Amino acid sequence: MASDELYMQRALELAENGRGKVSPNPMVGCVIVHEDKIIGEGYHQEFGKAHAEVNAVNSVKNPGLLSHATVYVTLEPCAHFGKTPPCANLLVEKKVKKVIIAAFDSNPLVGGKGIQILKDAGIDVQTGLLEKEARIQNKRFFTQIEKKRPYVILKWAQTLDGFVAREDYTSKWITNSSSRQLVHKWRAEEDSIMVGKNTAKYDDPALNVRDWVGKNPVRIVLDAKLELQNSLKLFDEAVPTICFNTLKSEIRGTLEYVKLSPNFQIKDILEELYQRNIQSVIIEGGSYLLNKFLASELWDEARVFTSSNKFGSGIAAPIPPAPVSETIQILEDTLRIYHHV
Repeated sequence: MASDELYMQRALELAENGRGKVSPNPMVGCVIVHEDKIIGEGYHQEFGKAHAEVNAVNSVKNPGLLSHATVYVTLEPCAHFGKTPPCANLLVEKKVKKVIIAAFDSNPLVGGKGIQILKDAGIDVQTGLLEKEARIQNKRFFTQIEKKRPYVILKWAQTLDGFVAREDYTSKWITNSSSRQLVHKWRAEEDSIMVGKNTAKYDDPALNVRDWVGKNPVRIVLDAKLELQNSLKLFDEAVPTICFNTLKSEIRGTLEYVKLSPNFQIKDILEELYQRNIQSVIIEGGSYLLNKFLASELWDEARVFTSSNKFGSGIAAPIPPAPVSETIQILEDTLRIYHHV
């Protein structure tokens, strides 16, 4: 006989299929079990479309079994009308026997209301199974709800001797093609990507998804005095782009200039992104901007590539003030992941 934990693990695996497609909604997976046999599965596939519970219920070939079934879901079923009707009401309507939930939804629109709807209908409800795993999977969603800012990922590549660029700011290419492809996969998974003025000026990055399949993140550049040339790829209007500055607010096609106060802080940028419902941001450099985020302590994760190349001298890489959580070897490159405690 399979365990509850095994079915919830399957639900978490299903939820993962929504990564990069459902933001600002959370990733959710659902498994329906009758007499130790999975009779239905589903996950939230795309923002604005059916939730996991709906897809799982619709996949059940014999709906008559639902009233004797247990539903495993990675996040508390929603209790409000948004893009879709409440999932808690659907489970009540189908008269399911039992619902096992991994994580409580801290969104005030749900926050226990979904559980209460189920209990009021006489459904047996259990919570907290693989809760830690479910919260880690949806760390972007929970950071936005609970900290009122996007989940912040710092990313940089450095040489073996600790430089992110040469003195003239050139850096291509520090890492190998496999590492660069991984970065494009990450871009497809996050809502936005940000660079500072010097990175935009000297690297002229497109900041889009090319070596992977997925959506382009919103591009963000910090150019306080509007010194960058309009001919840069960031300003080609091919992808929605925000330029934070201290001089003007203006919209030109998909390019938006957002004016900040002259003495703005990192928290002001994150507040603006939060107001725009941007759930996550990758900070891709340069060193000055990365150090600003580190100093402000407004970051959640750092992903640092170290190559086997050496520059001898140049612009020093930031120093992440946290122990290494994970180390991954990508051919001759070493990727170290840090989590801000």
